[in-house]
Amino acid sequence: MKNFRPALFVTGWFLAGLALIMWIPTIYMLVLGDEEWRKFLLSSVITLTAGILLAATNRQRGGFALVPRQVFVLTTLIWLMACVFAALPMLLIQQMSYADALFETMSGITTTGSTVLTGLDHASRGFLLWRSLLQWIGGIGFIAMGVLILPFLRVGGMRLFHAESSDRSEKVLPRFESVSKAIVFSYLALSLACAVAYYFAGMSVFDAVNHAMTTVATGGFSTYDASMGYFNDTPSILWIAVVFMILGALPFVLYVQLLRGSPSAFWKDRQVSGFLGIVLFFGVLLALVNGLVQGRDPASALTASFFNVVSIISTTGFASEDYSLWGEQAVMVFFYLAFVGGCSGSTSGGLKVFRLQVAYKMLRRQLDRLVHPHAVFTERYNNREISEDIIRSLISFSFFFALTIALLALSLSFVGLDFMTSMTGAITAVCNVGPGLGSVIGPAGNFATLPDAAKWLLSAGMLLGRLEIMTVLVVITPGFWRG
Repeated sequence: MKNFRPALFVTGWFLAGLALIMWIPTIYMLVLGDEEWRKFLLSSVITLTAGILLAATNRQRGGFALVPRQVFVLTTLIWLMACVFAALPMLLIQQMSYADALFETMSGITTTGSTVLTGLDHASRGFLLWRSLLQWIGGIGFIAMGVLILPFLRVGGMRLFHAESSDRSEKVLPRFESVSKAIVFSYLALSLACAVAYYFAGMSVFDAVNHAMTTVATGGFSTYDASMGYFNDTPSILWIAVVFMILGALPFVLYVQLLRGSPSAFWKDRQVSGFLGIVLFFGVLLALVNGLVQGRDPASALTASFFNVVSIISTTGFASEDYSLWGEQAVMVFFYLAFVGGCSGSTSGGLKVFRLQVAYKMLRRQLDRLVHPHAVFTERYNNREISEDIIRSLISFSFFFALTIALLALSLSFVGLDFMTSMTGAITAVCNVGPGLGSVIGPAGNFATLPDAAKWLLSAGMLLGRLEIMTVLVVITPGFWRG
C-alpha cells in the first residue's frame, strides 16, 4: 500500500474535517438543551481520532503529487469512508441497524434522497440538521469531482470539459485554486439566497436552512415525512424550489464565468439550453395531462407538473404529491426523466444532458455516413471537437451505466423484490434520484420495508452512480493493483 499512502493521507485529513463539521449539530443541540449532543460529540471524537491516525501513519516528508492511479483510489476512498463515519450519529441517536444507517448516510452524501426513516416531523432537530448537512457536503463534493477531477481522469466523456477545469493553459480563472474558490463561493451564495427566499415565502428559519441545503445540493431530504407536500398550501415555496433545483442542476463553472462578468456563457452552453428545453417540454406536457385528463385547475396543474418534473430530472427527489396517480402516461414520463439528470459539473446525478446530446450527434453522423460513405464529418460540442477518445469513453460509460442498473435490478429481484420495485429501485439508486415508482418505494412510500440485503445493494448502487461508475470499477479490477 506504499504507493497509495498519499491517498490515505488526504483521506485522513478529510475525516478530520468531517469530524469538525459534526460540531455544527453538536453545538446546535447543546443550545437547544437536547441531551443527544453527547452522541454527536462521541461520533466526532471517533471520526477525528481515525482521521488523525490515518494521516499521521501515512505522512510523507517533502510533500507529494497525486498521480491518476492514486486519484482513483482517493476519490472512491473519501466517499466510502465519509459514509462509514457519517453513519455514526445515525446509529447512536436513531438506534438504527447498520444497514439502515449506512443506507441513509449513503443516500445523503450521494444526494440521492432515498430514506428509510419515518416520523421526521417529530425527530430531533440536530439529527435533521445532520441529514441536510450530509447532502450539502455531498453536493459541493460532487461539483468538485465533476469539474476538477473527472475530466482529468477521462471518465465517461468528461474530457469535453477539460479546458474549463483541469487544463492549466485554458482555465476559467488564471489559477486552479481560484476556480475552486469561485465554485465554493457560488455554492454558498445560492444556498444563502435559497434559504432567504424560503424564509420570506413562509418557512421557519430551521426549515428554510435545511431545505435550502438539500435543494441546491439537489438532494431531496426534507424535515417532514410529506416532503415538500407539507408546503402544498404555499405554491410560492414550490416555485422557489423549482428555481433553485434548476440552478443546482446547471454547470457551476458557468457561475464562475458569471462572476467574471460573462453572463452570456449560460445561453451559449448547449447543456443549459438542452436541459431547460427538456424541462419546459415535459412540464407543459404533464400540465396538460393534469389539466385535461385529471381535471385540475391550470395554476395547480402547472405548479405540480413543473415541480415534480424538475425534481426528478435534476435528481433532487422532492415530492409534492404522489405523481404515480396521474396516469400511465405520467408514470412513463417520470420513468424516462429519471435517466436524464442535469448538467455536468452540477450537483445532479443521472446520465447527464451532454451525453444524450453527444449521442444524438453521433447517431446523426452515422446516418450521414451511410448516405455519404466517403465524406469526412467533424462533430463539435460547445465549440470543441468530439474526438474518438471522447466517443470511446462515452460509449464505455453508457454501457456500464446500463449494465450496472440491469445487474442491480436482477440482484434486487433475487432478494425478493417485485419487478417494479427492483427496476425503479436500481434506476433511482444509480441515477441518484431518490423515490422510485410503485406502492413500496414510490413518492408516497420509502425504503424502510426493504430487506437489509436490498439496502446494501442499493447503497452500493448509489455510490457507483455518484462516482460515475468507471471511477469505482477501475479500482476493483485486478490490473489496477499490478505493478
